[in-house]
Amino acid sequence: MTASDTPMIIDVHCHVVSPDRAAWPLAPIGGKQSDWSSERPTTPEQLIAAMDEAGVAKAAVVQASTAYGHDSSYLAASLKYAPSRFTGVFSIDPLDPGATGQMDHWVSLGMTGMRVFTTGSTMPGQQTWLDDERAWPVWEKAGRLNLPIAMQMTAEGIPLLLKIVKAFPNVNFLLDHLARPVISDGPPYAAADSLWSLADYKNIYLKLTSRTVEHCQAGKATPETFMPKLVAAFGSDHILWGSNFPAHDDTLAGIVRETLHVLAPLAPADRANILSGTALRLYPVLSGA
Repeated sequence: MTASDTPMIIDVHCHVVSPDRAAWPLAPIGGKQSDWSSERPTTPEQLIAAMDEAGVAKAAVVQASTAYGHDSSYLAASLKYAPSRFTGVFSIDPLDPGATGQMDHWVSLGMTGMRVFTTGSTMPGQQTWLDDERAWPVWEKAGRLNLPIAMQMTAEGIPLLLKIVKAFPNVNFLLDHLARPVISDGPPYAAADSLWSLADYKNIYLKLTSRTVEHCQAGKATPETFMPKLVAAFGSDHILWGSNFPAHDDTLAGIVRETLHVLAPLAPADRANILSGTALRLYPVLSGA
């Protein structure tokens, strides 16, 4: 794929972390800061520089939950650095009695997406509260505010997720890292049955991140067999790309190169959807100049 063949690129899963811990105190989910956020803090200025080098036009910057937990203040401040190129995805605890008020607060500061963190490097094991009815006001409000919800979860959480997906069909749920399916078995990718079972739910979207880019080139998996199957099952209009920079230990330019390699087996229209088209539909604020 040549540069002239590459469509607009929007990154829907990158992070900012300040090196100044006094100004921006840490409060990581799980009580322990992630290694990547400690080793590779990235300011908005540095993120823009990396985007320019990699050819990434715009970004939905996701709250660094393993550094700041549910306090998205640094993310909100970072959005002011490049308002024409950034939008923000804040994080909340849906079981917090004040969660809906927090949603109003972060939206008032320009954020247009929400993240729910149910597992990760600082909080191993899939949490089991996803279908708790105490969180239903959060899902309902997300639908009214047209906030796509990024779900940090594993395949073990899918049965619980489907309960709220069915109950709130007007809410778009974005699965970080495709909900981490196992694909190393190769075609027909039977180990990822939990992923394929989601294809009929039109309010489920998939974030194709550097994790999946790596995994579809490992074991018996190949981009030529996995990517066409993924697109055939979900449609490229339900898949969007995120770098996971700087959590993924590579330059953003390197991550983009690997992503374009993995997307090469797809039709140009499908590549365009994954690299920016789907993102623009879910985060329409990024359509502006």
